[in-house]
Amino acid sequence: MTSEVQVQGLGSPVRYGPEGLNLHSPANVLPFSAPPPSVPVFAAALLEPLLAVAALLGVHFAHGQVLDRAVMLLSIMVMLLVFPGTNRFYETRLNALVDIVVAWATVLTILTLCGFATKSFRFFDSSVLVWWAVITPIAQYAAVLIGGTVMRRHARHPDARRAALVIGAGTLGAKVAHILQGRRAFGHDFIGHLEDRDATRCAPETAEHIVGRISDALDCIERHQIKDVYITLPLSAQPRIEKLIADLHDTAVSIYFVPDVAGVNVIQGRMRNMDGVPVVSLLESPFVGINGLAKRASDIVLASVILVLITPILLAVAIGVKRSSPGPIVFKQRRNGVDGKEILVYKFRSMRVMENGGKVTQATKGDPRVTPFGAFIRRTSLDELPQFINVLQGRMSIVGPRPHAVAHNEQYRELVQAYMLRHKVKPGITGWAQVNGYRGETDTLDKMIGRVQYDIDYLRNWSLTMDMRIIAKTVKLTFWDKNAY
Repeated sequence: MTSEVQVQGLGSPVRYGPEGLNLHSPANVLPFSAPPPSVPVFAAALLEPLLAVAALLGVHFAHGQVLDRAVMLLSIMVMLLVFPGTNRFYETRLNALVDIVVAWATVLTILTLCGFATKSFRFFDSSVLVWWAVITPIAQYAAVLIGGTVMRRHARHPDARRAALVIGAGTLGAKVAHILQGRRAFGHDFIGHLEDRDATRCAPETAEHIVGRISDALDCIERHQIKDVYITLPLSAQPRIEKLIADLHDTAVSIYFVPDVAGVNVIQGRMRNMDGVPVVSLLESPFVGINGLAKRASDIVLASVILVLITPILLAVAIGVKRSSPGPIVFKQRRNGVDGKEILVYKFRSMRVMENGGKVTQATKGDPRVTPFGAFIRRTSLDELPQFINVLQGRMSIVGPRPHAVAHNEQYRELVQAYMLRHKVKPGITGWAQVNGYRGETDTLDKMIGRVQYDIDYLRNWSLTMDMRIIAKTVKLTFWDKNAY
C-alpha cells in the first residue's frame, strides 16, 4: 500500500509527517519555506472547504429554505473542489486576498458550467447563490486574517520561539536563511550557518552569519538552545550528512533535510510511504489521484459546453474549408500524446497538402501550401476547434503542452534537453507556452527550447486556477496574436 503526504507551498524540507516533502522547483534549485506547525496545516486543509459549505447552508437557511437534496449535492461538490484548503496564514494580506478571490472564482466557474450543462440552476434560489458567492471569500479571508493574527500573538511568547540553525552556507542555505528571517513574526529565529568552507567559497550573503564549523553543531545547539536544524549540504556529502544526523540524535532538535537538486528537472516531487519505506518522487505527472479526476472532469464539462456553443462556427468553417480547395474537411495528423504514445489529432484542413509521414515541414509566413481561407482559420485558431472532440475522447486536454507532429518529436528530442518531459500529461489545445509568446512556428532551436521550458514550468505549477488563466489569455490572444500562420 502506498500513501502520500504533500505540503501546501513550494519546497518544504524533508520531514515525513503533516508537513511532508515537496520538490517543485521552477529554477531547478529547490526553493524553501519554513515548515508550518501541523495545527495550522491541518486547520487550513479543513477551513476553506468547511467555510464554503457553512456559508452555503447559512445563507440557505437565512432565506427560509429547507435542506434538500440539491443543496446537499452542491455541498459535496464544493467540498471536493475546495479540499484541501491552502495554508495562507504565512502570506501577506494582499497575496492572501488575491489567492482567495482567484481560487473562489475558479470554483464558481466550474460550478456554473456544471449548472448550465445539467440545467440544475432551477433547483436553487438565485439570491441564495449570489449571497453565497459573495460571503464565502469574505469569510475565508477573515479566517486567514484571524489565524495569522493568532499565530503572531502566539509567537510572542518565549516558549513559542524556535531558534534555527542552518548547516551549510551555499546558495540553498542562503535561501533557507532568508525565509527563516522573513518568518520571524511567526516564531522562527535564525541563529546562523555552520560551514567548513572558507567564507569566500560560500554565498556572499552568508558571510556575516557563519557562527562556526559543522563540528561545532552540538556545542552551538546547546549554547543557543536550538530547536530546529536545517541541513542544506549537497547530496554528494552523504557520509558527512549521515554522521551529522547520528550526532544530532543525541539532542532534542527537529532535523530537516533540504536536498540540493540543482540541475535536476523536478516535477511534482513529493514523499511517499511505500509499506514503511520512504520514497521521494522527482518526476511525476501532476494529474494523479484527485488532481487527475478534477482535470478530467473540468475537461469534459468545458469541452461539452464549448462544443454546443460553437456548433454554428464549426459548420461555417467546415463549409469554408470544403469550398476553399479539394480535399477532406478535417485533417487527421499523427502526434505524440501522454507517455509519448501516438494519437490522431483533428484539425480543420488549412493546406492543399496533408503531410503526415516521416518528414513534416512547419508552416511559414506566406507558405504557398496554405489556402487563403486556411490562413484565416490558422491566424484565428479556428482550425484547432475540432480538437475539443479529441478532449472528449480522452486523447487531449483543453490546457496542456501543444502536441507536435511525430516527425518533429523525433527531431527535437535529440536537440532539446528534457524535451520528452512534456509528454507526462495529455497534450492541450492551448498551453502555458502559447500564451507566453511561443505560438506558431518554431523556426529556431531557441524558440523550441523556450516552448519546452514553459511546458515544464506548467507541469511543476499546475492548478485549476492556472488552467483558467491560460484559457482566458487564449481567448484574448485569439483576436490579437499575429504569430500563427
